[in-house]
Amino acid sequence: MYIFIAALWLNSVLFSTAIYPKLLIDFLSEQQIISHPLCHVQYFIFYSLGGSEFLLLSAMAYDRYVSICKPLQYPTIMRKTTISIFLVLSWLVPACQVAGSTILSANRKLCNFTLKGIFCNNSIHKLHCVTSRALSVYGVIVLLNIGFFPMLYIVFTYIKIFIISYQSCREAKTKAAQTCLT
Repeated sequence: MYIFIAALWLNSVLFSTAIYPKLLIDFLSEQQIISHPLCHVQYFIFYSLGGSEFLLLSAMAYDRYVSICKPLQYPTIMRKTTISIFLVLSWLVPACQVAGSTILSANRKLCNFTLKGIFCNNSIHKLHCVTSRALSVYGVIVLLNIGFFPMLYIVFTYIKIFIISYQSCREAKTKAAQTCLT
């Protein structure tokens, strides 16, 4: 669990370095300017690290599920290789999926050069001449894969943990509550 907490911390630090330096520069300067390629880099970092957050939280939920619901099998299920695979996939899957939408968006023709927003997020798509249906559908698929499904898995896992701990003795309930509430 502590490895996943450290990974969440690192993810948050990386996320902050993608957003806050540009915000500080914009607040201190009279004119807020960002190049089109740099805007796509910020878009990529923002969404890939945001998706990583959800996948890291779902890996943590699985870790808690195994430790509470299958405590005797925990050492065999959660080996170093399993944890490493979860960590790599938590950063790699969102990066690959968001890279697709970033590349699709970067290759589109621009008609507007003024971005309404404080950083480059989905508002970058409003700069395109024609709204791309394929890009919108791909964005929804990515949102489902790195946002909705991991959140659904987290909720399902914690419900299962609370059901199993509710059926257990009082000591198991308090131990589960101490582990999951943090």
